[in-house]
Amino acid sequence: MGNDRRAGWVAAAAAGLLAGAALPPLGWPWLLWPAVAVLWGLVAPTAGSGWGAARAGGWWGLSAVLVSHRWLLWLHPLDWIGVPGPLSLPICLALWLACGLAGGALVGTWGWLVWRLDGRRPSTAVLMAALWGIVEVTLSRGPLFWMGLGVSALPGDRALAGLATIGGAGMLAAVQLLIGWGLWRSLTTSARRGRALGVTLALVLAAHLFGMARLADGPSADGPMERWLVLQPATPTRQKFLPEQRQRLLRQLAAAQEQARLSAATPAEVTGLLLPEGALALGQPLPQPATVEVLSGGFRVEGLEQRSSVLRFAPDEQRPSSWIDKHRVVPLGEWVPLAGLWRWSGLSAVGGIEPGAASRLLERPGGPVGVAICYEISDGVALAAASREGASWLLATANLDPYPLLLQGQFRALAQLRAIETGRWLISAANTGPSLVVDARGRLVRQLPPGRAIAAVLPVRQRSVLTPYDRWGEAPLLGIAALAGLRRWQA
Repeated sequence: MGNDRRAGWVAAAAAGLLAGAALPPLGWPWLLWPAVAVLWGLVAPTAGSGWGAARAGGWWGLSAVLVSHRWLLWLHPLDWIGVPGPLSLPICLALWLACGLAGGALVGTWGWLVWRLDGRRPSTAVLMAALWGIVEVTLSRGPLFWMGLGVSALPGDRALAGLATIGGAGMLAAVQLLIGWGLWRSLTTSARRGRALGVTLALVLAAHLFGMARLADGPSADGPMERWLVLQPATPTRQKFLPEQRQRLLRQLAAAQEQARLSAATPAEVTGLLLPEGALALGQPLPQPATVEVLSGGFRVEGLEQRSSVLRFAPDEQRPSSWIDKHRVVPLGEWVPLAGLWRWSGLSAVGGIEPGAASRLLERPGGPVGVAICYEISDGVALAAASREGASWLLATANLDPYPLLLQGQFRALAQLRAIETGRWLISAANTGPSLVVDARGRLVRQLPPGRAIAAVLPVRQRSVLTPYDRWGEAPLLGIAALAGLRRWQA
């Protein structure tokens, strides 16, 4: 019995490692499906115990998160914000492990529920797959979530990701779980193995065909094209507050403004200038009056509170006339609960940030824009709401330094998913990357070289057509969960 239990833990951990590796930047869902099949096999049978199912789910979730969120280790060293060297690595390891334990607790709880409701039943499988998707979407609206199974189809399987136009990331997560359940049942149900495999293959084929149809049918070129000059300054975060780095950035801003001015006088004139998150210090004006519209990451004060914002400068202005504040601030980084009692501003040189309003809609004369600042890109609900309220394209600004290219790949996949969900083009301006354009079908139109100081003109098309996800949000997934729950309780 002890050997069987240890073998189950090893299988759960190995499957979790495979699941974590299958997530972006790799984005290969066909690697995820067998990992999910193993998870179902460990938690669904009722022959074991609920505690055993929870433990297996916990190991799976812990391993998956530790692999997918390993970029957290690049926070080390933290000496640039005053953390002593001997404490830096333990703190980073503790944060990484805490994220893994949180993921393990969630999947472990889900595993116990699967065991309790008899996961061998199709109605239970549909209900628990839908519940997973709903929880992912709910978590994405809070401060403690980055990515889950909902984004696993990108960049490797854009056809499958087309389902997001109907039900968003939550529906994509649910479909992946159902495919894994079908694989598990086809391997363990000897009397109906062929039928289970056939149904699973039919689900895979239908999901891809429907996703491709949605991508082919939905987006259309129904609005004017805007051309934005994007500055990627590539300023090392650990050095950005040094005087020489601030002067370097000011020179880059001035050069970009001059390039925008010259471009505005040509037939292929630019609409405006985009600067990444945190490009302007608190209260800092533009080096010279704007010749075109400028949207820049920066900081401002609202009463006694400091905000991280996207600031809008109209032509001929040096100071912003409007803005949108960051709503999802990074816990223990930008924002610390009860910071006044701790006398600690967090693991960031820009700590002490307070959240702004929840709306992601930035009004501008050229048409409203949906804005995601840094890891707000993981909240598809907010950007769908902005699209429903009139946003004609999406803007993402970020500063992902000092993290590795791994995180940039995850950010890119999330940008593709948000574009597919909303049927909107998305343009990203990031300090070290990814600075890119994604069209309404989730295709990468262009990306600037990561880690290089560069300015380039990127196109983005305005769109007004709403996707079903823009209109209905999670209603289809909630409906599926309700029907599956009713069926389960009638059985």
